[in-house]
Amino acid sequence: MIHQKLAEGLTEQLNQFMNGAKELPGQQVVQQQVQAMLQQTLSRLDLVTREEFETQKAVLLRTREKLEALERKVDALEAQKEQP
Repeated sequence: MIHQKLAEGLTEQLNQFMNGAKELPGQQVVQQQVQAMLQQTLSRLDLVTREEFETQKAVLLRTREKLEALERKVDALEAQKEQP
């Protein structure tokens, strides 16, 4: 799931930041709580994967191309209708 991967990535960055300092009491508990909070927050967002985005982008492009082709056909038919 995208939310879990994103939360894990952010948690990893936080871990790297915190590892620069001395080991703090309860640090692991704090890291787990931060990860849980991130997962909960991200689960509320309406996010899609890059793959889903690219798929929808391709569908939209094909739809736009079909619409433009239909508009050209309608214009051609209207032009024929106007001729005596």
